[in-house]
Amino acid sequence: MLYRKIEKTITDHLKSDSKRILLIDGARQVGKTYIVRYVGKKLFKNFIEINMVEDALSSRLFANTKSVEDFYLQVSMLAGDRMKERENTLIFLDEIQAYPHLLTLLKFLAQDGRFTYIASGSLLGVTLSETSSIPMGSIRKVRMFPLDFEEFLYANGLNEMAVAAMEKKFRAEEPLDESMHAKMMDLWRKYLLIGGLPDAVNAWLEEKNIRLVREVQREIHDYYAADASKYGDDRKLKIRRIYDLIPSNMENKKKRVVAKNIENKKGKTFRDYEDEFEYLISAGIALQVQAISTPVFPLIESSGKNLLKLYLNDVGILTGILYGNNIRAVLDDERSVNLGSVYENAVASELIAHGYRLFYYDNRSKGEVDYLIDDYETLSAVPIEVKSGKDYTVHSALSAFVQNEDYHVKKAFVLSNEREVQKDGKIVYIPIYDVMFFRADFGGNG
Repeated sequence: MLYRKIEKTITDHLKSDSKRILLIDGARQVGKTYIVRYVGKKLFKNFIEINMVEDALSSRLFANTKSVEDFYLQVSMLAGDRMKERENTLIFLDEIQAYPHLLTLLKFLAQDGRFTYIASGSLLGVTLSETSSIPMGSIRKVRMFPLDFEEFLYANGLNEMAVAAMEKKFRAEEPLDESMHAKMMDLWRKYLLIGGLPDAVNAWLEEKNIRLVREVQREIHDYYAADASKYGDDRKLKIRRIYDLIPSNMENKKKRVVAKNIENKKGKTFRDYEDEFEYLISAGIALQVQAISTPVFPLIESSGKNLLKLYLNDVGILTGILYGNNIRAVLDDERSVNLGSVYENAVASELIAHGYRLFYYDNRSKGEVDYLIDDYETLSAVPIEVKSGKDYTVHSALSAFVQNEDYHVKKAFVLSNEREVQKDGKIVYIPIYDVMFFRADFGGNG
């Protein structure tokens, strides 16, 4: 079984006295059902799982369930023999977005308190925004992502002691030795190929066959691209077009979305596609990075929506699109192949999974900085530059950024393939894999 950090969150919540119902949000195929089922069966003697998408396609028992008593009646038809006490009965409502009215009902189930509940779904951000009565105060929504790099390391045999030792080195700004660095870079490059979708990781662990991994990734990518079933044909086509453009946008110099290219119509603006962007981001299949021209903490106050970058939620899907079954482009670090967009996608997914809201610096005269994150400890913005090649010390925009006293920068980072940890004024150069130690709850450098 793959180790997932969210297991502790789920376990702690279900063991607590919280009256709120835990709601696991996230893109399809990131492992939500599996981890809830695993924890639920471990903690509760009576585990009742109801998939609402399956119900909507078959018996529709819950289609018109509006009251707590009606809900219990329908559950009793499926699992009446397992409806015992709150302490030993967990009811898992999977794919709850199929019935938006059940999100409202969660409030009353929480108040009733007859059993313990947990729910999961995708597109919950969109669904909740369209729900007439949002059960605020009755639910705790947590987002789940594909495996991050640390989870990938555990899947590939590293233990917590090794990761803890590496983190200690990171905190002390000390490099790993040559052999450990080489091992970490090998695993980083494999992560770029395989990504963090559980089915792809398991396919790799079981067969070590990149073709099988790519088949899994293609199937999920196609599923993501086609899955906008609740919308009409016109909206679905726009969503599909924006999603399909992400890899090619990332290969461009600016990497940002250009509104007029979506339908090849002049005069189109971001406002014309707000719902489509919201769908892709809320579905968890696209990651947004918003532009900042005045990078002062907190960054959200000066963000703009008209300059937007989108990344794929899984770097393995991206390398599958770009390189297919040719793994040498990534594993051999070919000088002729620019891995910049791949590295940036991996860093974006890592930082977002660790709780950061992402921004990038955009200045017409001074250039761009890849990422900006808030550091709540120093109340300042932290710029991050991602480098995949040998020219990792060349970054004119970042250099100008940290020298601007109006921005109050305390520290900046350059992530690259280099082993050594170096300092140049406010800029700290660290290995690319150290991004796994950046966590929003601890501030800019973890």
